[in-house]
Amino acid sequence: MSEKFTTSQGRTLAYHLTNGTGPTVVFLGGFKSDMAGTKAIFLENWARSEGRAFLRFDYSGHGESAGAFTDGCIGDWFEDACAAVGLVNGPLVLVGSSMGGWISLLMSRAMPDRIAGLVTIAAAPDFTEDSMWAGFTDAQKAQLAAGQVALPSEYGAPYIITKRLIHEGRDRLVLRTPLPLPFPVRFLQGTLDADVDMTVAVRLLDHATGPDMRLTLVADADHRFSDAACLDLITMSVTDVLRPKDV
Repeated sequence: MSEKFTTSQGRTLAYHLTNGTGPTVVFLGGFKSDMAGTKAIFLENWARSEGRAFLRFDYSGHGESAGAFTDGCIGDWFEDACAAVGLVNGPLVLVGSSMGGWISLLMSRAMPDRIAGLVTIAAAPDFTEDSMWAGFTDAQKAQLAAGQVALPSEYGAPYIITKRLIHEGRDRLVLRTPLPLPFPVRFLQGTLDADVDMTVAVRLLDHATGPDMRLTLVADADHRFSDAACLDLITMSVTDVLRPKDV
């Protein structure tokens, strides 16, 4: 059973915390995803086997957390993530998947002193602007101006995209201003990702600055990045950023 807590903004979030040694590994899920996905559970089992502290949680309007998905926006989910890591003390290793990659970059910018390492999986920084808004037709933009637009999804029901999601997202963009990442960073990206093109990963690598950043492109991997080889690569990458570096 998940635990629950209420953020300072009044949102009730569900989470699972595995106790262990720090830094705490934190999984940040994707857009309309949840903490019960393959990658989150695999990482939790790995962390438990390693005696490593691990946290997974659901943003508001996602999974077991309270609220309606259509009421949320990037800023809300960023606040949720910041509140969730307030449940633990000490340094963090963030593992951000898709939208969680964007959230993890926002957290890295907001609390760099707490971040010991970062792993992103098909990171989707600025997707509300560069993917959604930029890809809308004039008709879809007109629908959005009236409140919302529905986008088809191969994962189930259409995504309902609200005007607030798009407009508020413009206050959270990370690829337009300096993005220092002063800790070990591993960007992971599949070459057959139909949701986040690998050019986004290259742009992120080129834009961010840091002493230890690497991008790994995985041939034929899709957006789910959840087959056995990809899952092993995720834990290898987490282990890599956790490894003490030569001084």
